[in-house]
Amino acid sequence: MAINMKGKDLISIADLSIEEVYQIFDVAKTLKEENYTGKPHRVLEGKTLGMIFAKPSTRTRISFEVGIYQLGGMGLYFNQNDLQIGKSENIHDTAKVLSRYLSGIMIRTFSHQDVIDLAKYASIPVINGLTDLLHPCQVLTDLFTVLEKKRELRGLKLAYIGDGNNMAHSLLNGCTKVGMNISIASPSGYKPQQDIVDGALANAKYMGSKVEIIDDPVAAVKDADIVYTDVWASMGQEKEAQDRKAKFASYQVNPELVKNAKEDYIFMHCLPAHRGDEVVDEVCDSANSVIFDEAENRMHVQKAVMALVM
Repeated sequence: MAINMKGKDLISIADLSIEEVYQIFDVAKTLKEENYTGKPHRVLEGKTLGMIFAKPSTRTRISFEVGIYQLGGMGLYFNQNDLQIGKSENIHDTAKVLSRYLSGIMIRTFSHQDVIDLAKYASIPVINGLTDLLHPCQVLTDLFTVLEKKRELRGLKLAYIGDGNNMAHSLLNGCTKVGMNISIASPSGYKPQQDIVDGALANAKYMGSKVEIIDDPVAAVKDADIVYTDVWASMGQEKEAQDRKAKFASYQVNPELVKNAKEDYIFMHCLPAHRGDEVVDEVCDSANSVIFDEAENRMHVQKAVMALVM
């Protein structure tokens, strides 16, 4: 049964029902097939998406901008110098004005509260393109990619190795939402936020899956269907990079580590990858790697989100 998502914000996967998650996947599958066969799907003819970037990105900008164009709409790019938001104008006023001009807003920024406030005051859908806390569009894409490769989600095990950052948080939200088991291995001091873990544990109890937050990457990867990693120092943490490199050295995803996963495991990374740090070429470029399918699917899944909420 189709669920009406028109006007809904996408701030966190935790805000979506399991039915809404699978509806996004169904629409993404259709739009991807139509894209490959050259069938037009201009379902957002005349619509406009404002794209606010406090943090630059290769995949986020191109996938949203090309995606809205393929849907028949237009994307407008704003960097942090293009708007007065947070400088000479508050978020309330910016949200009210943008709502008069646009059909939707995608924002990629540092503060998660800014996205919450923008959604609170805007009368049009707001899509979280990334904050320091969460990265929901990426993880919806990751789950869609796993579904393509494995034909199922419930009961699979995903091992995430590395920093307990926005990716770890959204993977906790996403995996437990669909009944996947998730094991996260991070060094002390770099674990995911406890409130996110608590929410994931509640989801997992309801879905009959498992959440594991541990130190040992070998134990995390054992019998995993999916092995996932991310950069050790995210945007805005550049000054910590050398210190983090030392602390995360034993958390590198390499051929020795992935021997502990299932033979048909798939390797995932949200990109950009710092090859030689969190992962090595032998894993990134192996037959098990799906990183470029995953990157492509950002566009298809985000098109589905835009089509449904706009």
